[in-house]
Amino acid sequence: MTFTKPRDLVLAGLVGAVVVYLALRVLYGDLPPLPRLAGITLLVLAVVEALFGFGLRDRIKGTGKAVQPLTAARAVALAKASSVLGAIMVGAWLGVLGYVLPESAEVAAAKHDVASAVVGVVCAAALIAAALWLESCCRTPDDRDDQRRDPIR
Repeated sequence: MTFTKPRDLVLAGLVGAVVVYLALRVLYGDLPPLPRLAGITLLVLAVVEALFGFGLRDRIKGTGKAVQPLTAARAVALAKASSVLGAIMVGAWLGVLGYVLPESAEVAAAKHDVASAVVGVVCAAALIAAALWLESCCRTPDDRDDQRRDPIR
């Protein structure tokens, strides 16, 4: 399994932004106001994954109870899925922000939704950071990046 590549996250974010922006252009008038703390769930996931990463890192480095290989594999799978989810949600919230920010001077609901979108972007970015942290914590101590390996072998 390879580590998450930034281009994959950027692509997922762009798709999320475009889809949400286009949907809002068509449906915004029919939607209820966005809850101010709609993105907080992503922050809760980020905190849980970051704490899991700290505990797992210590165990992998040998300072705690040994880690089963399946546990590490599940943690990496969770981290990869969470980073992609975070990227999609950053894109989606940026799509919301891209639509409501220009409208906020004229539409009261859009002005309210700007704050919701900012909270969502920040929380989704925190999820990406925590997921990448968890993924990096699952490296074994002797694990090296492909760039550091001897090309002669």
